[in-house]
Amino acid sequence: MQAFQHQHCLNHPIREAVARCPECGGFFCRECITEHEDRVICAQCLKKLMELVRLTGKGRLRFAGLSRVAYCALGLVIGWLFFYETGRILLLIPTSFHDGTLWHDQADQAEPGPSK
Repeated sequence: MQAFQHQHCLNHPIREAVARCPECGGFFCRECITEHEDRVICAQCLKKLMELVRLTGKGRLRFAGLSRVAYCALGLVIGWLFFYETGRILLLIPTSFHDGTLWHDQADQAEPGPSK
């Protein structure tokens, strides 16, 4: 393998190479490389990477709407179950408690008779 300093740009044969692309392994001049996410990468590999991100991003966006609808439906079901069970528990309370007679009956039983 030739020394790095004797390499020439893949796109511009008369220019000296200053970097090697980690994706394709080609040598490139300053005009043909760019920095992306703290890496030096060539324009062709960057284009492929952006295309891959764009394609995978579309799939995620398509399911993002579906997941939002599912979360809303799940929230409604959980809310309905909460209030349904709360209503069932309230129905178990005896009617005499609602009339106030249960409260008075228990208070009368707790008080001892008048002491003289």
